[in-house]
Parts: sequence; C-alpha cells; structure tokens
Amino acid sequence: MRPEQLGTTAPNFSITNGSKSINSQQLRGKLVLLNFWASWCAPCLEELPSLEDLHHQMPQVELVGISIDSDSSAYEYFLKLHHVDFTTYIDQEQRVNAQFGTFRPPESYVIDQNGVIRRKFIGPQTWNSPEIVDYLKKLSAAR
Repeated sequence: MRPEQLGTTAPNFSITNGSKSINSQQLRGKLVLLNFWASWCAPCLEELPSLEDLHHQMPQVELVGISIDSDSSAYEYFLKLHHVDFTTYIDQEQRVNAQFGTFRPPESYVIDQNGVIRRKFIGPQTWNSPEIVDYLKKLSAAR
C-alpha cells in the first residue's frame, strides 16, 4: 500500500451490477472489508474459504468483494461453483480498483466506520486467523 493511503478517506466509488448497486456513502458507519479479486486468480481462490468463514463469524464486518473480471460469465460461474455467499460485484471496466491503486488481486482494504483506510492486505490472507479477527473486533468496537 502506498503509505500515504493509510489514515486517509477511502476513494468515493459506486458500482452497479444489474439490479444491485453499492457506493461508498452507503458503507459509512460500517466497518468494511473491501476485497478485490478475480475468477482467474489462484491466490483469490486460496483465501476464499477463510474469507467465507470470517463473513459468517463476524457479521458486523461488511464484506464487499469486487471482481476485476472482464468476463461476466466466468465471474458468475466462479460464484456458483464456489458457493460465494458474501456480497460481490463485478467491475469489468476496473474503475474501482484503479481508484484504490490496486491491480494485482487479491488485495483488501479495511475501511473504518468513518470511511478511513486503516489497513491494506496484499496477497492471500487467512482471514479467520486469531490476529485478523482480533484486529477487526477491536476496530468494530472503536466507534
């Protein structure tokens, strides 16, 4: 992560896929884990089980996945094949990840309730590890 991003307000973004859409303003007041991924990304698949586990273990964290796939059918197939049940969007034009300066998935951002970037994770993580869960619990309690 570019060090100057830590402690700064996350870029404003909006994304729409069919009937569902989300924007950064809707996420204010929530602790957000913004995960950039792609169906062709082996490390993304590697971290998926622990990401799903974290999603179920910590529902107070708003997990938002943004796929940078250019092929919507590959994206849809990946979601079905791996039973992804957290909120995901496809950004075929790769606008949102460009706003964050993220081009090699997986990369994830922890954004606090005030919209401030607190941490960036590069590469696959074990999202249900005690260290990450404890970190997110502390952030979610700090309001």
